Amino acid sequence: MSGVPYVGLLEGRDAAKVIAETPVRLGMILDGLSTAEIEARPAPGKWSVREIVAHLADCEVVWGWRLRQVLGEEHAVIQPFEQDAWAKVYDAYSFELAWATFKALRAWNVAFVGALSETDKRKGYTHPERGGDETLWTLVEIMAGHDLHHLAGLKKR
Repeated sequence: MSGVPYVGLLEGRDAAKVIAETPVRLGMILDGLSTAEIEARPAPGKWSVREIVAHLADCEVVWGWRLRQVLGEEHAVIQPFEQDAWAKVYDAYSFELAWATFKALRAWNVAFVGALSETDKRKGYTHPERGGDETLWTLVEIMAGHDLHHLAGLKKR
């Protein structure tokens, strides 16, 4: 999986467990943050905590669609997205809305992942920018690695 982003961050951890635990782990980081801390940018051009949570909610929409697309189609070609373009509207989202959206969509996606059979997990797809064949389970591993990436960044603040 050398060309697949974030998967290496798992370091042998169970991807399903990571995605299920992320809302709790994220909640522990977010709990007690002031509005100023939620809105502060650590450096010019870097996202605030609110914007990171909005990004996670946006990604959860993408993960949900991709998981279902791969399960429902014969060798799907998934759609890439440009996160910076989507981030241009993050000022429209409150922290509370972004956090509630992430938690609700993540719960929905965790239930979906938990219902997958071993055959489902092996269903293939292509990412047009990476090429090559990946599996539905690769998507779950990317989700988990992406979670770990952002959790680590938020812990450093």
